Amino acid sequence: MRRFVSLVFTGALLVCASQSFAQQTDFAIGGNTLWSSQNTTAQLGFLPPAEKGGMYPSVSLQYVSARHRGLNAELAFRDKKAIYNFFQPYRPFLYDVNAVYAPRFDKKTSGDFMAGIGGQTVLFYNEFARCPINGCQIHVNSTHFLVHAGAGVKYYFWRNFFARPEAHWYYVVNNVQFHSNNVFRVGVSIGHTFGSR
Repeated sequence: MRRFVSLVFTGALLVCASQSFAQQTDFAIGGNTLWSSQNTTAQLGFLPPAEKGGMYPSVSLQYVSARHRGLNAELAFRDKKAIYNFFQPYRPFLYDVNAVYAPRFDKKTSGDFMAGIGGQTVLFYNEFARCPINGCQIHVNSTHFLVHAGAGVKYYFWRNFFARPEAHWYYVVNNVQFHSNNVFRVGVSIGHTFGSR
């Protein structure tokens, strides 16, 4: 995840440095929730839980050229720890980099259609460990590759400020900690466009 954050930060600096050449750069923050299916017919003694619910703040940075194509990087994470099968605190992070197609529908409305790759990191917290003076590890993480697709509609409500209802689908490869590899994120982002739109 540190590499992803470093990559996004470096990309943001490059985008800002080349702003005079860029057609459009969007920065947005949002609020989302997760949903995934849960198997009610499984006959396992220990059934992994569904990855769903909770509030997921998100942040995204997007560059779009004059041809309505560009790149997008985003991060979403659960704001509070959840409880895994009633005993283990955990917190998921979803991050991805995408190719974007952003057509204009009218003067105030445009679309964002994206597809890309990324990862999911789940932090499992060990809050009950008895640590010696030197300390011990208080969390373990599990990281998996994912494939991402998403869509949103940007509406410019004031100057270059926009609201974007959005939906995202993740296919998390080998998502053994949770019941399904398919995870959906839905929410709304508020952002600002830098440059002409």
